[in-house]
Amino acid sequence: MSDFRKTFYQSYMSTFKEAQSRPDDWSVEDFWKWCEYKYLPLLKGVPHDAPILELGCGAGLLLEFLRRQGYSKVEGIDVSPEQIERAKERRLNAEVADVFEFLQSKENLYGAILAIDFVEHFTRQELLRLIPLVYKALLEKGVFILQTANGQGLFPHPVIYGDLTHMTILSPASLGQLLRPAGFQEIQFYETGPVPKNFKGKVRVVLWKLIKLAANSVRIIETGKTQESWTTNVICRCRKPHS
Repeated sequence: MSDFRKTFYQSYMSTFKEAQSRPDDWSVEDFWKWCEYKYLPLLKGVPHDAPILELGCGAGLLLEFLRRQGYSKVEGIDVSPEQIERAKERRLNAEVADVFEFLQSKENLYGAILAIDFVEHFTRQELLRLIPLVYKALLEKGVFILQTANGQGLFPHPVIYGDLTHMTILSPASLGQLLRPAGFQEIQFYETGPVPKNFKGKVRVVLWKLIKLAANSVRIIETGKTQESWTTNVICRCRKPHS
């Protein structure tokens, strides 16, 4: 990657990620509890000894979560040296790498590949190169899980415009348009949003359902249709089929 993004990624942790944090931000334990509800069920059927790769692993919080859940062969790559240094401090298998160069030689290797808050950092043309490489790197019946900014979310703009390295914003419809030509099947979408991990979380879940009901009422009046995913980000799970 030789464009302006490389400049930002050199100090992505110190000049952006940490600068965005607030005293009321989630703790690591809060994030892991959220992962239990949102990501862990999507890995059902992936053997705990299967190789798992995270693209854009950052400081390695999700890798550590997977390791704590018993997945023994997790690894990650990221272009940010600062974040990989943090991951290595956690004794994780992570390295600085360009995703295109890294995946080029990988074929039928991973039981799952995860890309959380990752694909939005690439242009459309780059995504047309990237997704087939992900497909090739997966084992048959391997799972690809990605999370990205939801262009049809209720309040997408803070994510769309909140990072200068965001290049392409997708929706469930355009994600399917991107994934199907590469061969992916069983494409499913999930909201991010609150989880009922405590009383406050349960209240937020109920309130979010009411907000969705109101939003879909507007959609029905305007278009006669509803939509399922209204959260700022959307999670997608798909599979490489058995040949």
